[in-house]
Amino acid sequence: MRMIIVGCGRNGSGLALALSKMGHNVTVIDSNPGSFKELGPNFRGETIEGIGFDQEVLLKAQIKKTDALAAFTSSDESNAVIARISREIYHVPKVVARLHDREKAEIYKRLGVQTLSSTAWGIQRAVDLLCYSPLHTIFSMGNGDVELVEIETTPLMEGHKASELSIPGEVNIVSITRGNKTILPTTGTALQKGDILYVAAAISSFDRLKRLFGISNGKGI
Repeated sequence: MRMIIVGCGRNGSGLALALSKMGHNVTVIDSNPGSFKELGPNFRGETIEGIGFDQEVLLKAQIKKTDALAAFTSSDESNAVIARISREIYHVPKVVARLHDREKAEIYKRLGVQTLSSTAWGIQRAVDLLCYSPLHTIFSMGNGDVELVEIETTPLMEGHKASELSIPGEVNIVSITRGNKTILPTTGTALQKGDILYVAAAISSFDRLKRLFGISNGKGI
């Protein structure tokens, strides 16, 4: 995948390195060229000096061919502008923005932009949001320790009971949308083709959630 990271501070550089090591084509943008030192000698991507919401800079970073973008500057305002330009003008499929202001974050979630708070986010969580399309976060609870995610049932999940895809205290299927109806599952409810699952999960349990639903390695349950 081709990805753009705007902001090369500690978090942005860590995310860029993680994605680069996974084999993704990563371009990092920052207005301070000295910040690129954070990437170290093993970074295999590209760096561009410039303002992250400057359209000339974004075009130089090939935003029209980009699969995902993360706005991780130190400014909420800049991150919001970058996210909106990427989503609404260039139609980047996956956009993640770090926003400290939770009210503003909720607004951008409704616009299709994934947001991360300064207290709850981690590099691995950002990687998940950028890379794993089967997981779509629709609501963050409290300080972001628990998220409600939307997952479409895959053929590997069909026939399994809701109880088989739950971990007490960590992962729980809250509801299932089936056709035009939404139901609250019982322990015996079996998943069917086309079901949309709404799952509450602790951030600390997302790796277990992915393994449970066969998302991280593509294997069965």
